[in-house]
Amino acid sequence: MKIRKGDKVQVMTGAYKGTIGEVLAAFPKENKVIVEGVNVVKKHQKPTQANPDGGIIEKEAKIHVSNVALYDEKAKEAGRVGYKFVEDKDGNTVKVRYFKKSGNEVKEKK
Repeated sequence: MKIRKGDKVQVMTGAYKGTIGEVLAAFPKENKVIVEGVNVVKKHQKPTQANPDGGIIEKEAKIHVSNVALYDEKAKEAGRVGYKFVEDKDGNTVKVRYFKKSGNEVKEKK
């Protein structure tokens, strides 16, 4: 799965098509991600010690990774991602993600 937590993605299909948001969590075994502000559902919460009132809360649900694409902020469009090996300043070979259309490297969040 080429999409990770902290990446900016654009939703390609469904009710939230065109929405750009940040990945809050990634689930590689399920091939799903949670995107900020996308697939918002209402959940009925029982009263607990942490939330004594309970009630109805809104939260983001998982969305399949095939329905989102990584967003390239330089090119201002979503695109496909590949891997390539590049040498860093120490001379070590590192595997980096890049956008196939523009050739820009994906900026990693630390």
